[in-house]
Amino acid sequence: MTTNNTGSVLLERAGHIAYLTLNRPEALNALDVPMSLAFLRACEELAADSSVRVVVLRGAGRAFGVGGDIHAMAKDPSGTALTLLGNMNPALELLAGIDAPVIASVHGVVAGGSLSMILGCDLAIAAEGTRFNMAYANIGASVDLSCSWSLPRLVGLRKAMQIALLSETFDSAEAQDLGVVNLTVPAEALGASTDALAARIAKGPTLAYGRMKRLMRQSLDNTLSKQLKAEREEFLSLINTLDFKEGLRAFIEKRQSNFTGT
Repeated sequence: MTTNNTGSVLLERAGHIAYLTLNRPEALNALDVPMSLAFLRACEELAADSSVRVVVLRGAGRAFGVGGDIHAMAKDPSGTALTLLGNMNPALELLAGIDAPVIASVHGVVAGGSLSMILGCDLAIAAEGTRFNMAYANIGASVDLSCSWSLPRLVGLRKAMQIALLSETFDSAEAQDLGVVNLTVPAEALGASTDALAARIAKGPTLAYGRMKRLMRQSLDNTLSKQLKAEREEFLSLINTLDFKEGLRAFIEKRQSNFTGT
């Protein structure tokens, strides 16, 4: 495994899998300005690396993350918020736009902006006992980091209102029932389960995954006619890829496909 240590964010690679780790365990991975900049730089690096076929987003220490650093914002509310959002928003757009699926692997506490971050991932897996809270209302703030875009799409408008307005804590089982996470596993199995899921996706047709991501994300903003046109264009764009040809051969030959992400 190769590692790029940028302090509060770690970017590690194991083959075609990239691990993006929030690394302020002493602060429960609270997002401050240096961390937001490190996160942006790591996402820029990922977006420029076509060899990455899946990204795992996780947190070091006892929690995935508690959202923004309240102490930093209390000292300079406007400046801190502007800088944090100026770094985090383009970073999250980069993660959403890459072909590689992004898996959130969470444990401990997932609150505020950290919850917003995982809502924007393509898949999420949680350790049993993980606690979730939108938390913004508790400090008199509105949501950010794409929460208002992602949450209603995942759970529906009325439930999204409940989660955001009441800011009540819910556990990993309810998170799975709501669709906030896809899978809940025993805490001691989180790492292995995440690795297994990442390895499975890393062997898949990365370019096709990227098309699927874009189609799914734009679908609720399109008419049926526009979405059918978009599906047609994306499908045709894959016809001459090596993975599509391999997939057809493997189906005909009744064997497992050997995709290369090209």
